Amino acid sequence: MLKKHREPFIQPVYDPLLKNVELHVKREDVIHPYISGNKWYKLKYNVQEARRLGYDTLLTFGGAYSNHIHATSMAAKEAGLRSIGIIRGEELENKPLNKTLAFARQQGMQFEFIDRSAYREKNTNEFQQFLRQRFGQFYLVPEGGTNNLAVTGCMEIVNEEARRYDFVCCSVGTGGTVAGLIKGMQGMGHVLGFAALKGDFLKDEVKKLLQNHGGTAPTNWDIITHYHFGGYAKKDLELQEFMEAFELAHSIPLDPIYTGKLLYGLFDLAQKGFFPRGSRVLAVHSGGLQGK
Repeated sequence: MLKKHREPFIQPVYDPLLKNVELHVKREDVIHPYISGNKWYKLKYNVQEARRLGYDTLLTFGGAYSNHIHATSMAAKEAGLRSIGIIRGEELENKPLNKTLAFARQQGMQFEFIDRSAYREKNTNEFQQFLRQRFGQFYLVPEGGTNNLAVTGCMEIVNEEARRYDFVCCSVGTGGTVAGLIKGMQGMGHVLGFAALKGDFLKDEVKKLLQNHGGTAPTNWDIITHYHFGGYAKKDLELQEFMEAFELAHSIPLDPIYTGKLLYGLFDLAQKGFFPRGSRVLAVHSGGLQGK
């Protein structure tokens, strides 16, 4: 079982730019030096299930700078499991490993680099059968770690203190974390997900996750789609300057793919009067600082 190295804590953010909004950050980034934030919660029950079913290997997917690949390699090592990473981009195979992949290899992860066309087929039965012929039996963890067990894990981010906030917010990549927050809030407050990717598809993805998780899907949530800064892994000078100023003022590290966009969006919405006067807002820091 994965163990936290430190319990998360809630840190207040005092800033005149927030107008009449009370903002706090739930520091899930501190819980583990390598499996931090939402990745710890997403992998917790998947690792348990892999061991319960008798598998000795985790196989998953990701890009060259993937937080998920980084975290899965360490989670597998801590659980005494082998790990295989199917990495998007066959051109990377004969190049020196970047920091993320070098770390994963140090933890024992085996890589298979595939072209982007094949990578798009990763969720098909045919491709997964090919992988089993290639590697033997394994426990499959989806790209980004998002499945029903991940949603169950992310529900644990929410505690009684979090349910007392008017808004609970997080960044959204594959939708598992925000789905867990929605379920964990038990109909209280309002959950806002800030899309890190370009496009309007994430709301449908979150709906599917909530429906697949069972029970009546809550309605107290929404996905904010206009703070993606051009799409996944895209950033610009404005975002960079905001992150630098925020970190200097509040001593909370951010990353440009997820938490930087989340906090930028929260500050911008507060200044535009989106939140009712006196609203208490909780931002969940989902980690991801290894790729900073």
